[in-house]
Amino acid sequence: MTNTVLVAIDLSHPEHHADILTRAQKLAGMDGASLAVVTVIPDFGMSIVGTYFSEDAEKRALKEAATSLHAAISGCLGAPEDKNITHIVRHGTAYQEILATADEVGASLIVIGAHRPDFRDYFLGPNAARVVRHAKCSVYVIRS
Repeated sequence: MTNTVLVAIDLSHPEHHADILTRAQKLAGMDGASLAVVTVIPDFGMSIVGTYFSEDAEKRALKEAATSLHAAISGCLGAPEDKNITHIVRHGTAYQEILATADEVGASLIVIGAHRPDFRDYFLGPNAARVVRHAKCSVYVIRS
């Protein structure tokens, strides 16, 4: 039995949210699992571009991401469902944060989207591929 289904969404691609969230909701519903949704924003301080942002830029970005995450979930699944979902906003490297979150919430399934491949990453996008390779649980990849 699945305890938690972790869904990873990229807020910069809202056109894929509905497919990913509705599929994850169905998968969680089949096992009576709870749903947790994570989004990851880049860690501003870890790169050379971090010096170009104000000190509170990262805090503001995290707050805006949390607001956007609630809006995305409510827009796709409805406000009543949004109240029953754990919302997680992380910052750092996407695949590392997704994997860490999966461990923290005890996920037994990760649902993640993958863009259509180009020549460099023919089978999966780089983040989805790393999540698939390194996850300790099953991973359900949804092609967009």
